[in-house]
Order: sequence, then C-alpha cells, then structure tokens
Amino acid sequence: MILKLKRTPGIFLVGFMGSGKSTVGRALADELGWTFIDLDEEIERRENMSIADIFDLRGEDEFRDIESGLLRERVRTVQSGRPQVVSLGGGAFLSEENFEMVSNNGVTVWLDCEFSHIERRIAGQTHRPLARDPEKLRALFESRRSSYARADYRVEIIDDDIRSAVAGILALPLF
Repeated sequence: MILKLKRTPGIFLVGFMGSGKSTVGRALADELGWTFIDLDEEIERRENMSIADIFDLRGEDEFRDIESGLLRERVRTVQSGRPQVVSLGGGAFLSEENFEMVSNNGVTVWLDCEFSHIERRIAGQTHRPLARDPEKLRALFESRRSSYARADYRVEIIDDDIRSAVAGILALPLF
C-alpha cells in the first residue's frame, strides 16, 4: 500500500452521475473490509430530503455548501485513521476546495464511463436534477471530464460488471 494511503486511508471515487461510483464503491469497500460512504445518500439522510428537492427548493449553491461540509466530515474521519471508500457526487470534485481536500487526504479514482452507458443507466430516473435535459446532460458530461482527469488514477468502466471495475481499482499501484 502506498504511503499516502497508509497515512490517510481514504479512497475517493469520482466521476459523472451514473458511472457506478456507489455500486463499485460498496463492492470495493466490502473487498477491502473498509467502511463505505455515499456522500449523496448522506446528504439526503442529514437534510431529510432528496437531492432533487434540495436543488429545487434551496438551489444548487446551497446543495454544494452542504456537500462540501459533509465531505469535510468524511475527510476528518479518514485523517483519524479510519479507512473509508467514499463515493462523491458527480459535481463534488469540481470545486477546487473539495479537490484539494480529497487529493491531500487519500487517493482519488476516476470511474471513467462512456456517455452512452451513462445515458442508458440513468434513463427514466427522476432523482437527478442535472439530468432532466438530455442536451444539457451531454454538455455537462463533456465539460466535467477535464476535472475528473485530475484524479490520481483512472479506471475505465466499459460495462456493468462490478467485479471487473473493482478488480481494475485493486490492480492500481496503490495496494
């Protein structure tokens, strides 16, 4: 295991909505015997409302503030030596503050999934406020790729096989 991960045992999964961060993160945490945290699920639990409702009622800026605050809490847990796999929301890694926070306190892994797979996975879902307009969704996907590419590692997600995604992460030179 690389020294960075020994010092701050956090693996932060980043990528676009529908790329598999939550599903792969759960399986990876199980494989490692670590705790899994889905930041979006934690926000919904803490705020007692869906992310779509937070966007609609409070706006994206307030959602991003809540997201950054909860991410800070997760990072403090990692800093205390408790190993965690954390799935970030699709926009969390775009904030420079969040990028620095996770990059300095663990390892970031970009789950890079083709747009066609994402489109198929999220078709018909209503809980993703930024996916409501298909044209804007593609533009958002393209605009975020360069931010995700700043992650420490990139794992290509080519299908729905969770085991191969986890194996791809475990094959990275961080273990």
